[in-house]
Amino acid sequence: MTKWQNFHCRMGVLLLALVCNAACAGKPKTSASSQAARAEVADAAAANANTLVAAKSHVFATKNPLVARYAIQLNAGEDAEVEFGPTTSYGLRTWKQSAPDGGGIVNFLVAGMRASTVYHMRAAVQRTDGTSYKDADQVFATGAVAAAWLPSVSVERTNEEMPSGGVQLLSMNGESPKLEAVAYDPRGNLVWYYDFDAGEASDWPYPIKLLPNGHMMILTGGADDDLREIDLAGNVIWKLPYLELNQRLRTRALTMKVSGFSHDFVALPNGHTIVIATVQLPFTNLPGYPGTILVGGDALIDLDADGEPVWEWSSFDHLDINRHPFGLPDWTHANALVYSPDDGNIILSLRNQSWVIKIDYRDGQGTGDILWRLGASGDFTLTNGEVADWNYGQHYPAIVSPNSTGIFELSLFDNGTNRPIDAAGDTCKISTTPACYSRPVVFQVNETAKTATIEWQYPLPTYSMCCGNLDPLANGNFEYDIAAAERAPQFSAVQEVTYASDPQLVWRMIVQGQLAYRATRLPSLYPGVQW
Repeated sequence: MTKWQNFHCRMGVLLLALVCNAACAGKPKTSASSQAARAEVADAAAANANTLVAAKSHVFATKNPLVARYAIQLNAGEDAEVEFGPTTSYGLRTWKQSAPDGGGIVNFLVAGMRASTVYHMRAAVQRTDGTSYKDADQVFATGAVAAAWLPSVSVERTNEEMPSGGVQLLSMNGESPKLEAVAYDPRGNLVWYYDFDAGEASDWPYPIKLLPNGHMMILTGGADDDLREIDLAGNVIWKLPYLELNQRLRTRALTMKVSGFSHDFVALPNGHTIVIATVQLPFTNLPGYPGTILVGGDALIDLDADGEPVWEWSSFDHLDINRHPFGLPDWTHANALVYSPDDGNIILSLRNQSWVIKIDYRDGQGTGDILWRLGASGDFTLTNGEVADWNYGQHYPAIVSPNSTGIFELSLFDNGTNRPIDAAGDTCKISTTPACYSRPVVFQVNETAKTATIEWQYPLPTYSMCCGNLDPLANGNFEYDIAAAERAPQFSAVQEVTYASDPQLVWRMIVQGQLAYRATRLPSLYPGVQW
């Protein structure tokens, strides 16, 4: 037996021990289904002992019971992806990774699996000469997730049309000790999560996003208040607490001092990240506010690839402190960031101004000037609506056209807070008539003519008092998140509808006991891969 074969025989024995130990360990108690899954893994591994040696690959447990580590030896120039599923038909796949220079071990984090289930997986390898081969089938038993941690989630199909595929990534907070950063398949099965604090609810995602490098980035709310990057197994790659950010701002001789992170961030193509932060400044004897008041505004801070601040923007430098349609001290309440790739500028949602604004960023070379303001009393004329048809207290603008300048399409979730109902300035009511309502809406924005046109909208028979988002889906439908219904603030509904003048409900996910701050349908848990 060669040294390499001897190594893999020993690794095969180690693998069985690791699988058993991983399934037996952990915070949740072992269920009967988990015991049966481990037995099936052991039987299958024993039957395939010879092929495991030949395959030069092994599967290991990780700290996340729903995520496996698949390690394979690749030759120089080869790349591979891992196919996986509950049967040998597989059906799901990871993204491709390449061998290191000179060849070596490549590790895949295999995610997207249900709890307490046996999965089959194998690598599909592409050789340098254009040929390919499949690795031997391997098996892995996912662990259990404590019942007390599971969010109360249900799914229903309401239309013959097939819903869009992928996974539903939720950023939630609320009922302790429920999980808050979670992903579900379209059938409502939990297939991934990130546990902040061993099941405690002191932190929550504010929000969580998939990065181009396959990791997740999270802006945490609660006790920690930091920006962190994690891998799919939940290992923290790096994190930046806001107090450390203030130290870095002082070191770089920047004038900003922030009191915490807030609501959103955007990862840029150059490896930078722009984050929203809260800034508080005192003002004395403002009209209607005698004495001194501490006003809360917003800052944008551009962090380079090392987390160092290199550009800053403050709402206090560019907006009128005396315009506060939602009152003070919560003055601007920024809640979403969008990068415009065609001109390198930034679009920012200011909920408490009922404006979406565009900022001169120009990939870090801009002045910070406000280029336009979209909303009532802003810079645009609404071509097919009245003052009530603008956005009020909105969340989550997104560019949904191929271009991001000139004439383009911008979607958002219009919460409708303080929506005016007449020319006198009377506004809608939350608990009486005339009632407030929310809606997903798509505007066509003409930056040159300064006109906006409602291209699509879906007025809802309810009012969502906060949060929410709207996203286009791969099948042409749209999905929106009613994050906090008027009379049930700890109730959220994520709904997929047809993009038509008379939208039809296709699919719905109901969350009880938690507020879904954002709900995003990802193609998969891997960049560039559609499930």
